[in-house]
Amino acid sequence: MVTVTPGLVYHPCYSALSLPERHRYPITKYQALYRALLSSGIPPEAFSTPEPIAATELTNIHDNDYINSICNGSITAQAMRRIGFPWSQALVNRSLVSVAGTRLAAELALSHGIGLHLSGGYHHARRTEGAGFCVFNDLAFTAQSMLSRGVSKILIFDLDVHQGDGTAGIFAAEPAIVTASVHCEKNFPARKISSDWDIGLAKQCSDAEYLETVSQSLESLLNWHQPELVLYDAGVDIHQQDELGLLDISTKALYQRDLLVLTACRNRDIPVAAVIGGGYQRDVTALTQLHLQLFKAAFSVAGLSLRAEIKT
Repeated sequence: MVTVTPGLVYHPCYSALSLPERHRYPITKYQALYRALLSSGIPPEAFSTPEPIAATELTNIHDNDYINSICNGSITAQAMRRIGFPWSQALVNRSLVSVAGTRLAAELALSHGIGLHLSGGYHHARRTEGAGFCVFNDLAFTAQSMLSRGVSKILIFDLDVHQGDGTAGIFAAEPAIVTASVHCEKNFPARKISSDWDIGLAKQCSDAEYLETVSQSLESLLNWHQPELVLYDAGVDIHQQDELGLLDISTKALYQRDLLVLTACRNRDIPVAAVIGGGYQRDVTALTQLHLQLFKAAFSVAGLSLRAEIKT
């Protein structure tokens, strides 16, 4: 197994989005996570900054009319309500940068072994519409982009608490991209789109059951499909304190999950690019601690450590 140093991707625009007061989305968490990582001893120059993609690049996964309606602001109010954000040029720019950031994390994974994106996981965006705080599907865009560059088999391993319906629908007829989702069954979206591998967990699922399900799922998928790249959605909305999650997973188990996924990939020398995914506590300080578990796990796999205390 080759030693790895995680590649890191961040852009200040991730938190630079003006939302209505008391809006449900914790937009400041990206900046808070970045600052926490700086405090842990990671220097600013360790982070790569993505440039926005051209909107035309999105035609590999999204309908052209949908792309144009987002970019020129002609999208209907009803469609924006389904997404959950008010339309703004800042939202367009942020969405184009976030998609680029996940692709950059995948590129860093191919060269570094592990790539970590301080955004991403917009898995509810479908070919012709967005939903659930997801405008453009960065996981699907990145998978299609890597396939076009010669990666022959890609696993999208989605552990956000919500099923990755948009990603599943986009790749329903693409055997080279394997979609997998372990999620809370009785949660958004109400109507699921079947992934290649779906496990819907019951509400209040415990640590032991959850970790066993994740472990067995990943081992099976890696053994059966032998991917050349894994895209990992490390959503923390599985946590017991998450206001939209409905599972009962502890912070310790969250860390164990991330360590399990990254270790399994690295033991096989499979590059893995991770996005932070969902997390919906209003207490951004507490939420940041949850997202930090991914980075703690990644640096542990690399034989490195973060200086500042990160609670488990």
